[in-house]
Amino acid sequence: MAGMVALVLGLAIFLGAHSVRIVAPDWRERQIARLGENPWKGRYSLASALGLGLIVWGYAQARTAPVDLWLPPLWTRHLAVLLVWPAFILLVAAYVPGTRIKAKLHHPMLLGVKLWAAAHLLANGRLADLLLFGSFLLWAVLDFRSARGRDRAAGTPYAPGNGAKDLVALVIGTLAWAVLAFWAHAWLFGVAPLGR
Repeated sequence: MAGMVALVLGLAIFLGAHSVRIVAPDWRERQIARLGENPWKGRYSLASALGLGLIVWGYAQARTAPVDLWLPPLWTRHLAVLLVWPAFILLVAAYVPGTRIKAKLHHPMLLGVKLWAAAHLLANGRLADLLLFGSFLLWAVLDFRSARGRDRAAGTPYAPGNGAKDLVALVIGTLAWAVLAFWAHAWLFGVAPLGR
């Protein structure tokens, strides 16, 4: 029970901090003007770290007393592994300057989070999974919509990008995915996505 409470509280803090720009952009700008950019970023980072810590601890605790909601078929685990692969490429493309992926999609990190969360919802049927991945999926959908609206309002231009940078994102994203899928996921989370 304590784990579930910590998970929900952590999600509220972490996603709440990351949603200020969605629900209260004017308030956010006033706080940055009042505090200064670095103090604002410091408070934002502290809230994010606290929320993330509670999410990790709460999710780990909740997994020790799982509440099953449904039993996903085994094949959904393999589908999830495949879906997370492009999610990693999208996440990397958000931070590699000059990709065509970012030029086309504008916010590939949020699309990657959506794909990651949806993949995990397909393969997991427990209450803690629904809370964790469902919350991230909902947040990413709302944040993507908000970010695209801000882009349109500001007339944000996106450079066309080039294929070489896409290749960099593809290689780094694929390597990161492979390390997680074949080794680190089992080590970090106790679950081998490929059933090894």
